[in-house]
Amino acid sequence: MKAIRGATTVNCDSPQEIREKVKELLDRIAAANKLTADSFICIMLSSTGDIRSLYPAKAAREAGYSGCALYSSLEPDMEGALPLCIRVMVLAETCNSPKHIYLHGAAALRKDLSRVINIALDGPAGSGKSTVSKLIAKKLDILSLDTGAMYRAVALKCIREGVDYAEKSQVERIIENIDLRVGYKDGRQLTLLDGEDVSGEIRTAQVSMLASYVSAYPSVRTKMVSLQREIAKSMSCVLDGRDIGTNVLPDCPFKFFLTAAPEIRAMRRFSEDRLKGSAQSYEQILKDINERDEQDRNRAVAPLKCAQDAVVIDTSEMTAEEVASLICGKIQEKI
Repeated sequence: MKAIRGATTVNCDSPQEIREKVKELLDRIAAANKLTADSFICIMLSSTGDIRSLYPAKAAREAGYSGCALYSSLEPDMEGALPLCIRVMVLAETCNSPKHIYLHGAAALRKDLSRVINIALDGPAGSGKSTVSKLIAKKLDILSLDTGAMYRAVALKCIREGVDYAEKSQVERIIENIDLRVGYKDGRQLTLLDGEDVSGEIRTAQVSMLASYVSAYPSVRTKMVSLQREIAKSMSCVLDGRDIGTNVLPDCPFKFFLTAAPEIRAMRRFSEDRLKGSAQSYEQILKDINERDEQDRNRAVAPLKCAQDAVVIDTSEMTAEEVASLICGKIQEKI
């Protein structure tokens, strides 16, 4: 069972206006969430005190939504509340992520749903950016763009072509004609290199280390940043990386910087790798993380740096779910 929220406003307190707007709201919720008549379990509506000519629940019943429990309530008068507003909470049987619908004047209540928003999530390796990014995307029903995967794909291309990553000219030759695309399937990002899904192959330790080197080349970063900005301009998404808030999307209104002690980040990576069957030791992972931090902080082009207006979150004693909930709460405060 999922809870789907929505709201709308009416132009005036008249039965006909209420009937039309309630039907429109419920029809849009049903269409967006692919709900059938049998999917509805309960529809709970509330209205502001300036709506009295018709109960919204009665309007819902007249609109054909009579096969489930219906409930109406009158909201208390609150200073600054949106006038002539009807809200709804639909409980429905569905496996899909809920798509909340806010119409007309009520769109101002959820600007995160009515406009393109971008969230910048920066931090060092192992700070939980990727996991938290996916959780935020799921909570807000937006896309999670793993920017690191794009640089890893460039590194994998260099390995496959036998390129000496220390030779700038060789890397520039690769990036000039690279066929790199990002796709989404079943809520998961696919990294496509030369038409092949390499989402799993780019997660090896060798590719991870090489990605830090090749991403320092201006030509590589220019190509990747251009692609990332195009995606962010066209849709709401979370971007995680090391310079999203400082370089890729410097004007992004929602910036967060995740951090944690190197030992904790190494233990997280060690635990993840063990589940995947990797035999790499904790000591080696800690050494790699410290080296990666040094590389990322001191590279000449777009180094790892916390944006001045970013919210810093130490994830050392927090679960990924707790971090994602904290970030979503802070986004709602700004909206």
